[in-house]
Amino acid sequence: MEGPAKRSGLLLCVCQGTCPSFQGMDIFEVLNRVRREALVDWVGLHPQLCADDGDVFLQELLKGADVDTLYVAGCDPRMQAKLFREPFEAINFDRNRLKGVDIRNMDTDQATEAIRKLIGKAEGE
Repeated sequence: MEGPAKRSGLLLCVCQGTCPSFQGMDIFEVLNRVRREALVDWVGLHPQLCADDGDVFLQELLKGADVDTLYVAGCDPRMQAKLFREPFEAINFDRNRLKGVDIRNMDTDQATEAIRKLIGKAEGE
């Protein structure tokens, strides 16, 4: 008997959309590629997950949600783990279910490939 289906989502965080480190990529094309390739169950965009409203967003998105893995493409994954600690703790979301990748200073193709690799590693490829 199979267990419940694993569900995953990708959030793209783009430092307000004004940071020079994101100027070389088409963020919507990155999300569309991931969506079209069905690499995850859903994709989303937030301008600054490290801000107070980012904490609220994460809590509202994840509380009671059936999400096995949350992928976040944005800044350094170690920084993401630190920044998201409080909102995750507030809703008892296991931080081990967060998988991050740094896509700063990449173009559209490079960012998409970095996300593909992250998801492939997490899925055991």
